[in-house]
Amino acid sequence: MRRVARNRFGWADLAAEQTEAMDALLDGRDVLVVMPTGSGKSAIYQVPTVMLGGPAVVVSPLIALQRDQVTGLRESAAPDAVAVNSAQPRSATDKGWRAIRDGDAEYLFLSPEQLAKDQVVERLRDLGPSLFVVDEAHCVSAWGHDFRPDYLNLGEAAERLGRPPVLALTATAAAPVRDDIVEHLHMRDAHVVTAGIDRPAIHLSVRTFTDDDAKREAVSRWTAAARAPGILYTATRKDTEAYAERLRQDGVDAEAYHAGLKAADRRRIHDGFMAGAPAVVVATSAFGMGIDKADVRFVAHASCPESLDSYYQEVGRAGRDGEAAHAVLFYRPEDLGLQKFIKARYLDADALRLLMTTLLDQGAPQSRSRVAELCGLSRRRTSDLLNLLEEADAVVADGRRRAVRARPGRTADEAAEAAVQVFERRQRIDRSRIEMMRGYAETPSCRRQFLLGYFGEQLDVPCGRCDGCDREDEPSATGGGRREATPPAGQGELYEPNDRVRHAEWGAGTVMRTEADRLVVLFEQVGYKTLSLTALREGDLLTGS
Repeated sequence: MRRVARNRFGWADLAAEQTEAMDALLDGRDVLVVMPTGSGKSAIYQVPTVMLGGPAVVVSPLIALQRDQVTGLRESAAPDAVAVNSAQPRSATDKGWRAIRDGDAEYLFLSPEQLAKDQVVERLRDLGPSLFVVDEAHCVSAWGHDFRPDYLNLGEAAERLGRPPVLALTATAAAPVRDDIVEHLHMRDAHVVTAGIDRPAIHLSVRTFTDDDAKREAVSRWTAAARAPGILYTATRKDTEAYAERLRQDGVDAEAYHAGLKAADRRRIHDGFMAGAPAVVVATSAFGMGIDKADVRFVAHASCPESLDSYYQEVGRAGRDGEAAHAVLFYRPEDLGLQKFIKARYLDADALRLLMTTLLDQGAPQSRSRVAELCGLSRRRTSDLLNLLEEADAVVADGRRRAVRARPGRTADEAAEAAVQVFERRQRIDRSRIEMMRGYAETPSCRRQFLLGYFGEQLDVPCGRCDGCDREDEPSATGGGRREATPPAGQGELYEPNDRVRHAEWGAGTVMRTEADRLVVLFEQVGYKTLSLTALREGDLLTGS
């Protein structure tokens, strides 16, 4: 493996986590890898593909990310790579398929939406892929930050491709998310490789405001003065344009980026930022997964993201070169009300009943596209609702034919009600994640301890690289210096991160973070809850599970 890495890719050595995961893949095992952004997760499939003879199917969520991955492979002595996506001309797609078929390329990048097409899956099956790789695998999980319905069907797609070893890659995934990924991808006896997710070179800070105008002025001033290159994230497309215009007035080479731009403009800005101009991109969350730029010196947020999952993914784009970088959140408590509004999706119970009635009437398994046609609904909407019904155990998927059938014994009304309960559980989880975002923004102590604890990784002493620690380092009015650190989190207590527990009211959960007087638990039915240890001891509400 090291020889291939050196001779074909130019890498002097491989990390222990990389070789551990590669060994498991070469043994035919399914592998889940959780490693920080910029730590070389892509190498884990690139080297084995050379040794196995390929081709490797790599599911990647963004066209920009696919393009960067293809370009990176073509710049090495590795086998060629191609992409299949909706943004390229038919001729380019046909050329890519020929290259894979003839053995001229060994890496095929495509989106989960491409694998929803029967003809694509059938074409891939005939090629006999050696690996099935799912990048940004947290998107598989309803606990993750970027839930995408077509990711839920990737387990079925792997089965239809002849079930090559499955490799799932993500930068952040706490224990419940890891379990969700393994389940939804139908991974068998998965070998899990994890590395610490901390990015100590990134200084974390939050600036709090009560007035929106004051906050906007502070965002503009701070970003204009910050060392570039950098990314400023905003909540809306309108804000990207407004902030970018203001920064240009202040002499900053800045561009706005959002999903409403033409594809050519998005590509121009993306490629320009990678090359050094513009110096600052003001963007919605549409900008980021394809940014593998080592020298980003800051990631600022003009408003709160909807979760710490999203936040840590985005700030992880800073300081990949290991040099000092800054992650600044401009926080106004009222902004979280906007996030709650955005996350409050509408569920059409009538459409659920229509789908279920149709499946019950048909009896035999039906393709998803056929179900959409019979019900007069779009394929995307049909897929979303069928995924809910499947999670509610009302619909059974046939992975070999990508068909679905109604599970007998339930009426359409009963099935729809069960799916509504699944949907409401997701909504409760989303709201709890917003509250954890509030907790991070408002904590008076070490932010890195809070942030890592959210993902189930305990940091027993303050980090010294956040504004909470900076305040503790400041001499007090009486001449004192840094306050004594609190005892290591969870010391002397019964609970440790990743312990399974059960609450009398909220059911089963996983301990994510412990402190001297409280713990944070992620409950399967209600999401994140912060519990007082004193109350737990007195009320006997929590037990081991």
